[in-house]
Amino acid sequence: MSAALLRRGLELLEPPGRAKAPPGLQRGRGGPRAAGAARRRKRAAEPGRNKATVKGRVVKSAIEEYHKKKPVNHLRENLQYMLKGRVVADKAVAEQILAQNRGRKSKDQPPEKKEKKKPEGTVFTEEDFRKFEREYFGVP
Repeated sequence: MSAALLRRGLELLEPPGRAKAPPGLQRGRGGPRAAGAARRRKRAAEPGRNKATVKGRVVKSAIEEYHKKKPVNHLRENLQYMLKGRVVADKAVAEQILAQNRGRKSKDQPPEKKEKKKPEGTVFTEEDFRKFEREYFGVP
């Protein structure tokens, strides 16, 4: 996005009561050659300093630099922080969060739990079966 478009967008978002700055006081570039002029001004600010010389340079210790950049293990502090506030969420809330994070496709859905059927017991006793046999088949 160009700077001009960005400026126009910011002008649209300005509160209506705020007055715009006069054109002479506006910040920004003066034209296409302003970047080069700024570079020249910056270069002219320190004419006597030569960066190729060693004078005034501080020698850094390699060991100190290594210790600065050495990774620090924060495991112990992190564990203490996580174990400090031991609050367990309700099971219903946890299920709701898991359901929201699941995808909508059928492959992302958990398998439905089927209720196990209990083996149906008979209401008839052995005595009733013997009685039925005698009545219908004539077996003594």
